[in-house]
Parts: sequence; structure tokens; C-alpha cells
Amino acid sequence: MGKFEKYNGSNGDFRFRLKAGNGENILASEGYTTAAARDNGIESVKKNSTEEKHYDLKETAAGKWHFNVKASNGQVIGSSQSYASESSAKAGMQSVMKNAPDASIVDA
Repeated sequence: MGKFEKYNGSNGDFRFRLKAGNGENILASEGYTTAAARDNGIESVKKNSTEEKHYDLKETAAGKWHFNVKASNGQVIGSSQSYASESSAKAGMQSVMKNAPDASIVDA
């Protein structure tokens, strides 16, 4: 089962990452100014991650692939790592869809 890890960034901001059951990072947040905003971001990922319409899959200029998960208002709430292929990025999206809704929330 996946888990959200809450942690502080190097500049003291509040962040989270979603890890798959195998411990691999599959989604990371941007920095938030408060812990409450970060926690709202986690809940938004849990809520929105199950529908493909909330994903934005893109190819970078370097030919790599990544995706963002967006809230209902279109705001990016999580970003993936870079993947070598579109199919790998889509597998990452499926992993977020599978792991996020029921993921536990822990402090890193």
C-alpha cells in the first residue's frame, strides 16, 4: 500500500511525496507555506487522482515524459519524476491512481 510522506523542504516550506508500496517515489508536491495547505494538497491528490481527466501528461524538450496531477480548479498539486518513455509515464500515472486514494499519511 502507498503512503504520503510529509516533510519540510530545505528552505522550511511544507512538502509531501507519494510513495508506492515498493517505496518508490511516484509523486512530489511543490512547496507550501503552511502545514495546513500541504495537508489540503494531500487530500486533493487523494480525491482527484482516480480520474484521468486530472492528469496532464507531457513530453519535455529533452524527449523525456512526466505528468502532473491537477485539482478540480486546474492547479497542479503533484508532479512525477521524468520517465524515459510515454508508456513508463502512463504506468506511473496508474500507480498514483492505485496508491493515492487509500494511502496512509506519515511524517518522513
